[in-house]
Amino acid sequence: MTKATAPEDPSDREDTGSDADDGGGEGADGDGDGDMDGEGKGAAGGGADWAVPPSPTPWTADLGVREPAPVRTATLWAALATGLLSMFLLGDGVAVNLLLVAVPAAVAAYFAAQAAGRRMRAWTVVWAAGGIGLLVVPALRDADWPSFLAVVSAIALGSLALHGGRSWPAVLLGPIGMFNSLVTGPAWGWRGVRERFGGRRRSVGAVLRALVVTAVLLLVFGALFAGADAAFADLLGDLMPDASVSGGPWRLVLLAFGVVGALAAAHTAAAPVQWDRVQVPAGRPRGRVEWALPLVVLTALFAAFNAVQLAVLFGGYEAVLKKTGQTYSEYARQGFWQLLLVTLLTLLVVVFALRWAPRGDARDWTLVRGVLGTLCALAIVVVASAVRRMDMYVEAYGLTRLRVSVLAVEMWLGVVIVLIMAAGVWGARWLPRAVAASAAVGVLAFGLVSPDGLIAERNVQRYEETGKFDLDYAGSLSADAVPALDKLKEPLRSCALRPIANDLGESDDPWYATSWGEARARDILRDRPPATDVDWSACHRLSIDVTHLR
Repeated sequence: MTKATAPEDPSDREDTGSDADDGGGEGADGDGDGDMDGEGKGAAGGGADWAVPPSPTPWTADLGVREPAPVRTATLWAALATGLLSMFLLGDGVAVNLLLVAVPAAVAAYFAAQAAGRRMRAWTVVWAAGGIGLLVVPALRDADWPSFLAVVSAIALGSLALHGGRSWPAVLLGPIGMFNSLVTGPAWGWRGVRERFGGRRRSVGAVLRALVVTAVLLLVFGALFAGADAAFADLLGDLMPDASVSGGPWRLVLLAFGVVGALAAAHTAAAPVQWDRVQVPAGRPRGRVEWALPLVVLTALFAAFNAVQLAVLFGGYEAVLKKTGQTYSEYARQGFWQLLLVTLLTLLVVVFALRWAPRGDARDWTLVRGVLGTLCALAIVVVASAVRRMDMYVEAYGLTRLRVSVLAVEMWLGVVIVLIMAAGVWGARWLPRAVAASAAVGVLAFGLVSPDGLIAERNVQRYEETGKFDLDYAGSLSADAVPALDKLKEPLRSCALRPIANDLGESDDPWYATSWGEARARDILRDRPPATDVDWSACHRLSIDVTHLR
């Protein structure tokens, strides 16, 4: 990809020459980078993190897609286990059960990759471990939005683990191969089932009858033992999921969802799409003056803005506010969103500048490094200024989900800019995977810090300092905010916690569908429930008082 987006760096050529030192050279398994990921230009590499045997099918030869090896029995059993766990565990909500369901799905993919002759690589382990780690967020947090973001990111990392790849097409297009396997994977698994039973309905019927008899025996004797001993009945009630007849159709949908998902992952592992073979045409190189003049002028503009920011930093905000006539909060609100847009546009400018950069000789490469390196360094100062503006914004108006989200995005964009600067020094072949890894780490950290808890804690601190508090917004947060809101004094505490307590209701979810944040909130509300003598009208008056306090 760097050949398509940036002038060739001599250091890249030197690095390529040592690829075979650790068994990853192009002549061995198609790995052109020596990082044990099987992703290079050789016959077996392409974009996979495991080495894949040759003989691609003719109609997909461009992407290196091969017919998968016959499905192994272990893969089928792992897919069935995924379906059963989905059926019994996912119907009551999402928490640690999602992690439990993902484990046999990963095992199915592992066995399928082994059958296809692929070898485990270091980056495969990184992506797989990262995907599983992201599923810890729903187990810890009650808030839906960080959990949803973590699940989506886990799917993306799982796609990278199954497909492999080091280029931008591999990082960005990997999930497409997963969606295609949602159709081809079940058909592949069904062929494996038919082969094992020789296509004979009698054998299939025998297995089904055995399963039915097993279920009946467990149901009858389990019910008798539960009726004979109350302690055993409580144990079964805690351990066994709800499998009521009324939820039967939904349970069957979850069973199909688990089986299809596991087979799709296994099929992808057995026959990955090698997205690294997608060639992005290089942009037409521009002359030095044509390319450098706009960027040098833009860099000068960045330098002027940053000089003003430093002057404000050392001279204080009072002089600036007096000169502009703005209030402290207006200055903060006006600045952040523009600076966030500046950061995004800077990344776009860098991308297109690399695409059209002059590539004649080493002097061109030095020019590109110097101009874009300076621009990126100044962009880091802009990111720091944006973060400071958001801090001022929060001091004036409090912390919300939107504000903490865009702040996290701005900080991640700063990390991406730093990675681009490092790529200018050490080469850019590792950049796509580094950006993907940084995004995954950011999503994981975002979930682990508990955004709703952080919002509540920051707003409680602001209330203690200023006496201002958005009571209505506090009541709209998830159970993760309960520990921080519990620190408020009455009657504000009861007014803030009552909506959350009403949303939680009575505890009827099983342990595997209850997040740690929800369980912790229930313990706090059980020990110190909201005061019953504080009614809605009192909370409404209190909300007006603390929100519009002058």
